[in-house]
Order: sequence, then C-alpha cells, then structure tokens
Amino acid sequence: MRIAYYPGCTLKTNAKNFEDSAIASASELGIEMVEPGRWNCCGTVHALAKDDVMHHLAPIRNLIRVEELKEADKVDSKQVVTLCAMCYNTLKRSNQTFNEDDDKKQKIHDIMYREEIKYSGKVEVLHYLEVLREHGWDKVKEAVKKPLEGLKIAPYYGCLLLRPRGIGIDDTDNPTILEDLIEALGGEVVDFAYKQKCCGAYHTVHMKEAVADLSHNVLKYAKDAGADLLVTACPLCEYNLGPRQTQIKKQYPTFDSVPVVYFTQLMALAFGLDEEATGFTANEPDPTSLLTEKGLME
Repeated sequence: MRIAYYPGCTLKTNAKNFEDSAIASASELGIEMVEPGRWNCCGTVHALAKDDVMHHLAPIRNLIRVEELKEADKVDSKQVVTLCAMCYNTLKRSNQTFNEDDDKKQKIHDIMYREEIKYSGKVEVLHYLEVLREHGWDKVKEAVKKPLEGLKIAPYYGCLLLRPRGIGIDDTDNPTILEDLIEALGGEVVDFAYKQKCCGAYHTVHMKEAVADLSHNVLKYAKDAGADLLVTACPLCEYNLGPRQTQIKKQYPTFDSVPVVYFTQLMALAFGLDEEATGFTANEPDPTSLLTEKGLME
C-alpha cells in the first residue's frame, strides 16, 4: 500500500521521533508513506472567518501535491495521511470548505492559476489512526512481537482529533480508536475523565501558567486513574503535557511526573523495532526507565 504522506513542519523538527516511529511502524504493516517533494506549511490554524480565502491556499496547495503524486503513479490513491492532529484538522477542514463553497473554490482556482493541476477536490484527508483502523486491528496485532503487557496507558485525544463533528476521526463524546490500538498492542487501557479536555493549545507561549494548570489537570486525572503513561497524537499536546511538566512542578510542587509518548512510539516498541525507531530518548520526561522496569526495554 502506497499512500501520500503529509508530514507538516513540527515532525521535521521537534517531533522527529513521531515521524520516525510512524514510518518505521507503517513499514512493518506493509504501508509505504510517500512524501510529496514540494509540500508547504499547512498554516496550522483553520480559517474561521467566512470571507477568508487566503488561509485555505496553503492546505489546498498540499492537496494538489497529492494529486501530482497520483498522476505520476507514485501512490495508489488520492488519499493523504497525516500524523499531526493540527495538520489533519487544517487540511481536512479546508478541503471540506473547498468542496462545499463554490465561490471560495473559484477564488482559490483563480489565485493559484500557475499550478499545473487544477485541484479536483477529490483528495481524501486521513489521520494515521484512521488508516490503521481501516487496515484492521487484527493485522496490527499480528505485527506485535513484544506485547505491552503490564503497561497501563491513558489515551489522550485533546481537541483537534475529535472536533468539530464531521471532521473528527471518531465519536466526539465516546472515542475508542486509541483504546482499540492500545489493546491491539497488548497494553492496558486506562480510561480517565480528561482524555478529551484541552491542554491549553496555542496559549502555551503567552499564558504558560494557564497552560500548566490545564495540563496538570489532564496528567493528574490520568495518574489518579492508575496510568503509567499518557499517549497522544499531537505534537503541541505532547509539548504541553511533557516538557511543560517543568512549569507544572513550579506551580504544583507535589506533582509526580508522568511520561507522555506518541502512539506511534508504542507501535514501534510493540513491533520489536530498535531505539532509533522508537525514539524515546527525545521525550521529556524520559519514559525509558519506566519501560525498562516493565520489561519492555533493555
């Protein structure tokens, strides 16, 4: 299976362990992620103003790159997979706007008249978790060489994987896709009340104390529920819940650290891949001591 893969900016910098573990784990499942040669930043934030066309250009240009891959027979379909929850949300919502608003569609075509391909609107934007679900949890389970037995994992969705309705990858009120993956990998799911709560998102620069409060609540509820670690699919969530724990400890001196990892890292671990693929040493707090204690790492 060859599928177009849109990495986005953060997975080439601060979240390289997210990308590396995803590509390595996908390969174990027979999924080849094909990166377009000329992708650009998606813009990160979906345009909410009704008359805003400019903020849709960057996402749509990336979808044109997908159609170029298909025309060159480098991928099997007009599907594109993303890893970052923010990129997924931005690309999918702009694609929806393009297909539902004829006026914006025409303006986008007019502005991008120098593109060799006139975007058709037929690219399907998928998150990697959706690809795994379509691939089949049984096939994921078959690839497991080192089941995550004894590891209690709290799935954290955050905002952009599930909202708004019609865009999110699962039921907004009762998602199960991360839970299904954890179970396929042999881990123990720990349900907790804050798995869909916001971690603070874009306030992380100018309101770090408020973000620390929000992230503290997420981590505390997961810890109180018995979780050994938290798993996420968003680089910004990983930052707010992981490295931001330094700020959390300043505001909550009795706070106990909780490792935060990407779901793809757990996949790479369960598939028996090496440390280069799992990339746990790039996480903060470092989960390796916990995983070694659980007998999952040497």
